[in-house]
Amino acid sequence: MLIKIKQGWEISENFVTPEHVFANRRQFMQGAIGAAIVAGAGVGGAALAAEPGDPTADLYPADANPAYGPLDRPVTAEKLTSTYNNFYEFASHKQIWQAAQALPTRPWEVRIDGLVKKPQTLDIDTLIRKMPLEERIYRHRCVERWSMVVPWSGFALAEILKLADPEPEARYVRMETFKNADIAAGQKQFWYPWPYQEAVTIEEAQNDLAFLVTGAYGKPLAKQFGAPLRLALPWKYGFKSIKSIVRFTLTDKRPVSFWEQINADEYGFWANVNPEVAHPRWSQAVEEPLGTRGTVPTLLYNGYGEQVASLYKNMNGQNIFM
Repeated sequence: MLIKIKQGWEISENFVTPEHVFANRRQFMQGAIGAAIVAGAGVGGAALAAEPGDPTADLYPADANPAYGPLDRPVTAEKLTSTYNNFYEFASHKQIWQAAQALPTRPWEVRIDGLVKKPQTLDIDTLIRKMPLEERIYRHRCVERWSMVVPWSGFALAEILKLADPEPEARYVRMETFKNADIAAGQKQFWYPWPYQEAVTIEEAQNDLAFLVTGAYGKPLAKQFGAPLRLALPWKYGFKSIKSIVRFTLTDKRPVSFWEQINADEYGFWANVNPEVAHPRWSQAVEEPLGTRGTVPTLLYNGYGEQVASLYKNMNGQNIFM
């Protein structure tokens, strides 16, 4: 007999949207979006359009992994998540979705190097087709206190490490995004340390929750989400989830990430979510889900403590929450 033990983020099946309702809703939304685009309708509709001719479009929607969802709150409407984005490469405001359409996502290569036995450079479509794609519903909590729930498609970060076969002394995974100021005007701002870079420990990278995203809402990833490859670390503040990745480097020295270089007192290396640890300029006790005008309590490790808290045992003296 198979006995399924519920994870901490799961809710009763009684509250899950029936599959036929979800499917009908998806068909309705796709039809409505298509009509809006044809008619030249407004911001929300256009932002939802998938890039024509994506070479991996046949892989979506990926099969849902029931171990990662549903959650204790509904999936956030795609119209909201696709038009309210942080992507400093294009601008510092949230309405960057139009500017992000200038990002060319093909050709695109991903380099894996550093302390690995098999350094390699992979075409993005070759990489995606190598991987066991699945859909996971994750919470996303921004350090700015807004939050959302998104059905991401992709594969575990651990899978790409397997390709490269890390050396025993590798302790950290450093990730880097593209650099092209000709199409990303934000990268002309010289006071930022471009390109954007982030890093996690190898133990964090190999945790089951660490997820490389290639799609969302049942189709290839939209550019404003960080196409064609971004990271999702649902137990950390959103700035750790780097977008449009071009390189993974394994190293034995802890890297200094993008926002850490700018202001380490406010944006640390660990950035794990904790409602009891305030940002220096605001409380983190509550958050505002996109599409609402109210707040909900923030959860320790964003609700994923059962899966990640053990990573941070015996780390006395390190500020693991900011």
